[in-house]
Amino acid sequence: MTVHTPTVSVVVPNYNHADSLPLTLPALQAQTHPATEIIFVDDRSTDDSVAVARALGVPVLSTPRNGGPALARNVGAARARGEILLFVDSDVELPPDTVARAVRLLAADPAAGAICGTLDAVPLVRDSLVQECRCLQAHWWRISSLGDVSFLFTAICAMPARVFAEIGPFHEGLRQTEEVEYGERLAVRYPIRLTDAIHGRHRDDDRLWPMLRKVFHRSRLRMPLYAHRRRAAQGFETAARMWAAVTALLGTLALPLPLLTGPAGAVPSLAAVLAFLACDAGMYRFVARRRGAGLLVAFVGVQWLINLAIAGGAAAGAAQWLCSPAFRRLYEGGPRPADRVPA
Repeated sequence: MTVHTPTVSVVVPNYNHADSLPLTLPALQAQTHPATEIIFVDDRSTDDSVAVARALGVPVLSTPRNGGPALARNVGAARARGEILLFVDSDVELPPDTVARAVRLLAADPAAGAICGTLDAVPLVRDSLVQECRCLQAHWWRISSLGDVSFLFTAICAMPARVFAEIGPFHEGLRQTEEVEYGERLAVRYPIRLTDAIHGRHRDDDRLWPMLRKVFHRSRLRMPLYAHRRRAAQGFETAARMWAAVTALLGTLALPLPLLTGPAGAVPSLAAVLAFLACDAGMYRFVARRRGAGLLVAFVGVQWLINLAIAGGAAAGAAQWLCSPAFRRLYEGGPRPADRVPA
């Protein structure tokens, strides 16, 4: 009896990650699954990404314009011939058995609409302390959310091509948060599984200000979606993590109080710090065990700033939602799922 080997199309959206490609593309070329095609889609990079990919022997598709990861993934999916689509960010390096594992996971769970992987605690390249802290957070938030989620983790995400055809393409009107919108659309019909059975090393943001700016805008842009659905994403954006952003904001606002009221004015900020740490205590224990008390101090500081950016973005998004009808309709007008296709 012949065993069917599913074909897999690995879709790799890229924008200005030339420095990571010599690590990430060879890792895709070394995959053990025999029926794998790599579809590299460059979103009009301004660095040497196209030349680097071609030098590594990877064919390059280009988007018609610089349109963001949603457009790049859609261009790749439209060219894909595989029965399974594996979306992988171009700054993520996969172990050689990742495609094979994704195939087995989908075969064992035919009800799943997508299987999403986790990111390792160690970055792809150790560029900065900020990056170390960001990768530790990204790792912990994912491994503490394993199971069913409503948030599509597109850094590593496998799904049957038939499901993608049914749910429709990514919303090309969204240059950020497109994975949140897609996850909401997909989760209505199919479960989304988050698993650490597939994982990879990620080259995350290595500079503080660009990272905080990205976090701010992602938080801001999610507000119309939150206002519509009146809930956070399943399994990932927990109430405790939302309270962490609130306590970071309150603690920062309370910093001037000692100047006005004396030493007693430090109590509100101290209470906010303790509440902030309690909101995600498991993460801080994990970092202390993994990297020691020295890095933990820096990690807490970076997390405080990240949560300030989250709180600031949410406040800005709420104000924009109240004032701008166009912003309230941000997630409207995108693709809609087709009628179900019989299996």
